Amino acid sequence: MDRALRTPRRAPSASFGSLDSRGRGYLVGVPLGTSIFLIAVGAILRYAVTATVSGISITTVGLILMIAGVLGLLLSIFYMLSWGPRRRAVVPERVIEREPPPPGY
Repeated sequence: MDRALRTPRRAPSASFGSLDSRGRGYLVGVPLGTSIFLIAVGAILRYAVTATVSGISITTVGLILMIAGVLGLLLSIFYMLSWGPRRRAVVPERVIEREPPPPGY
């Protein structure tokens, strides 16, 4: 296979990351960042935006986003602590010794 066609491997994350069975990295903490983003956007809408829109309260939307972000943050932390990748005991590698092939094989 041509080297240019292969996809590069991603390095495992420094925090909450692991490798799957094929050696590809995946990140478990992505919902954590999304939750923090929702909290930040909600706080901006709730406390910093002074504009008014007819039919919708921007401060209420900000509060809803902040509540959703906090709930997502709590669920993400709960998931990482209870169901996330765990450290397993190191299994020693099996070594199978074979006779060398005969000369000229």
